[in-house]
Amino acid sequence: MDLSKRSEENIEYMLDKIKEKLRMVNVGVIQASHFNEEMYEDLKDIYELIERKQNFSTSEMSAIVEELSNLRK
Repeated sequence: MDLSKRSEENIEYMLDKIKEKLRMVNVGVIQASHFNEEMYEDLKDIYELIERKQNFSTSEMSAIVEELSNLRK
């Protein structure tokens, strides 16, 4: 997938990967429709961080979810 292009499809892809990697229980809280392309680069930064790490502490997961909440429309 070419994540260099801002698109709703890419936003959805990155969010799905983030939710999968963090093993989020309440996946309905974070949906692609909650984000717009203006926040694309910030979302991509979070996605790239998550892809680099294998494990996350509870505080890291909490901080990531909080940051995603701050990016919502």
